[in-house]
Amino acid sequence: MKKQILLLITFCSMCIPGFSQSKSSITINGKVIDKSSGKPIAYASVKTGNTGAVADTMGNFRIAVAALPATLLISSTEYEPEEVTVNNPDKITVGLESSAKVLNPVVIGSTKIQGKLLNAPVSDEVLGKSDIINSPKSPYESILAKKGLDVTVSSITYRTYSTRGFNGSGSSRVNQMMDGMDNQAPGLNFSVGNFIGLTDLDIESVEILPGASSALYGPGGVNGTIILNSKSPFRYPGLSVLVKNGITDIGKKQRNKAGGYYDYTIRWAKKFNDMFAFKIGAQY
Repeated sequence: MKKQILLLITFCSMCIPGFSQSKSSITINGKVIDKSSGKPIAYASVKTGNTGAVADTMGNFRIAVAALPATLLISSTEYEPEEVTVNNPDKITVGLESSAKVLNPVVIGSTKIQGKLLNAPVSDEVLGKSDIINSPKSPYESILAKKGLDVTVSSITYRTYSTRGFNGSGSSRVNQMMDGMDNQAPGLNFSVGNFIGLTDLDIESVEILPGASSALYGPGGVNGTIILNSKSPFRYPGLSVLVKNGITDIGKKQRNKAGGYYDYTIRWAKKFNDMFAFKIGAQY
């Protein structure tokens, strides 16, 4: 009986110091934000010694330290890591600076996901929406003006873009991408060349890669690629009207040699919520 009591007392005496040690820890509360915008950074990593924590979706975190002052290392993807010294347990706010300015944009050709073509191994020409709207030409005329490209028109709405001066036995078709999708991919259900038929007001930008762009788009881009980015109804809602060439008679139409260019353009987009929006456009 005495042995049992002695063992029990010894066991309890071993537990008490551990209990006292956990009680002496200090909890630091904080929030991680973007230094420039002030927006919270979700899932930021917070470390001190061998202890770590992860911020929640609103950038808030809690971490226990043995004593103060304590040094915290806070980091997150696309941000420069920040080391801060905490002298009191009051809630702290840590701002991280974006590291995007030191990263080079990348282009992932295998999945046809395109970033800025700053370091891509092809030449790149860009037509912005101001170039298209302020030009008396239609979008496909502006593209035709670029060196190395030809447009074959078989009807008002059907146009094929090819490489000028192509003498090989294979296809001379220029690859065409609309909002990141190849218009010859199965299931997209619209005609080759038809994407340039979008109204002038609905075009955000047109990027032209007149050289071989197979490094970005595979074999389909061997003769070059035209990349069209349309305006999102989420970003550009409302009614827009464009009149070109100073024509004031709404009933009058003017076509150029290739056909399909009209003087009056209307675009209407409606945003219902962050998940649903639509747009329609017409040219007269």
